[in-house]
Amino acid sequence: MAKKGSRIQLGLVCEVCKNRNYVISKNKINTTGNIKLNKYCPKCKKHTPHKETKKLD
Repeated sequence: MAKKGSRIQLGLVCEVCKNRNYVISKNKINTTGNIKLNKYCPKCKKHTPHKETKKLD
């Protein structure tokens, strides 16, 4: 069995159209702040800022 680590799964939501496009994992011990990345949004059809949302189950 794999050991329970300190990584959590998060969703990335587009700040323009509010569509959840990506699922990422982040180490909550090393990265304590919120993640904000420029990613491609298929709905907007361009690169837009994406921010992290609540933890996924």
